[in-house]
Amino acid sequence: MKELLRTTDPLLITRAADLLAAEGIHAFPLDQHMSVLEGSLGILPRRLMVADRDLFMARAILRDNRIHHD
Repeated sequence: MKELLRTTDPLLITRAADLLAAEGIHAFPLDQHMSVLEGSLGILPRRLMVADRDLFMARAILRDNRIHHD
């Protein structure tokens, strides 16, 4: 698994995962429940992971949709 996206914006994670799913790439969000530890402040980044073999295509899809990884 490779990290594709890291952001504090949960909507961006959802949008990116939806775009990838539409292209047949399975993405796995991590750190979704970190808000319990941070008190729902939204300061801890969440990650979106993809299989190693999908990383190149997933980056291209996000770039084409103007979503940039940190």
